[in-house]
Amino acid sequence: MTTQAVQLTLYRWAGQWGPWKVNILCGECSLTTDVINDTLENELDGIPVEVDIREWLSEWWKPLPKGGWHAPIVMVEGKVVSQGHALNRGVLTEAIIAAHVGRSGVSGNHLYGKVTCPHCTRAKGYFADAGIDYTYHDVVRDPRALYEMIGRVKPIVGPKTPITVPQIWIDGKYMGGADELGRFLGLNVEPNRERGQNSMTDKPHLASS
Repeated sequence: MTTQAVQLTLYRWAGQWGPWKVNILCGECSLTTDVINDTLENELDGIPVEVDIREWLSEWWKPLPKGGWHAPIVMVEGKVVSQGHALNRGVLTEAIIAAHVGRSGVSGNHLYGKVTCPHCTRAKGYFADAGIDYTYHDVVRDPRALYEMIGRVKPIVGPKTPITVPQIWIDGKYMGGADELGRFLGLNVEPNRERGQNSMTDKPHLASS
């Protein structure tokens, strides 16, 4: 099954409207184009994205209802994510992944975690003892992993629930944290009393299963 491509539109400082014509190239528009191309080749590699580059002066009224008025204007799925300055690649990565995870599923076994999380280490041990292969995603070092994890977990746990690590999938099915993985594997797991606290900091007492 082919996943529907995420729509990305760039309105750059170019074009003509009536007697007015853009004659001076926009340096920030050029930078934004370069950032888009490089981010698609790296952080967003493998995610289907359709890029549509438009001339702002020729179609200035199209992005205006969405709040886009100052080129370069970058829109993801019709929503303005950046305008008036060179694009931040982190902003683009987050917006594209947020749109992508809403229309794509998970397959295989995955563990999203971080190096300083003891419960992530415990979950890795559970996987190893059970002889289960999995893909590890470091949410601190890999921005894509962080945005994918948040984008997939938030709809499950609710927008107001802090996202903790680890977050685990088995055979494409959301499992939860290390405690849930242990119980799934038939282990006698002592409940983690810190569950539900935000573990995205490096403070050990905030780490969650």
